[in-house]
Amino acid sequence: MPNHYFITGTDTDAGKTYVTCLLLEALKRAEKTAAGYKPLVCGSRDDAIHLLNASFSPSGLGLDEVNPVWLKIPAAPYAAAMMENRRFDATELVTAFHALAARHEHVLVEGAGGWEVPLNEFSTMADLAQRLALPVIVVVNNKLGCLNHTLLTVKNIQARGLTCAGLILNQVQDERDPASISNRMVLQHFLPDVPVLAEIMHGETEIEWPLMHHHE
Repeated sequence: MPNHYFITGTDTDAGKTYVTCLLLEALKRAEKTAAGYKPLVCGSRDDAIHLLNASFSPSGLGLDEVNPVWLKIPAAPYAAAMMENRRFDATELVTAFHALAARHEHVLVEGAGGWEVPLNEFSTMADLAQRLALPVIVVVNNKLGCLNHTLLTVKNIQARGLTCAGLILNQVQDERDPASISNRMVLQHFLPDVPVLAEIMHGETEIEWPLMHHHE
């Protein structure tokens, strides 16, 4: 039974790629075929290269399959495409996802930036996630201020009729502060239907696949 997820973040530097790679590597250790998919990259293509390296594909993967649209300017996709005079169609991004999903037990789709980042003149990244109709994992930059971002993101995911499969709290900074220690408790109180799947400490290099018990 294939299980694919859309991975978003509370903001641009929440650590989506880092967490997605940890999840892909956990699936690889469990001998599950898994592909990372970053439909749009804006700026450095390093994120897509990391996803490619963490993927486990039976037939081999190319970088352009992991990342079909690469915009060189580090801005929201809508702005970057305008500045580069490039056009892309969201439908091709959906098609490229289905091509990967046909060949892998798991595809982890990583958005660009946060949940509602503008994709083109018509839509945002959240609209693309809605077209893919995947359960959404929210990577939380576990710091002071993340409660607002997390609650807004999860409520919008649910308002769009999508399932929020869970939160992954990512400790981006080395030092712990009262907010990063208490955020989990507060989020569990205000989002009782959304599990905290994992809490990743700063510099952690390996985690288990946290959704195993949900479907195996």
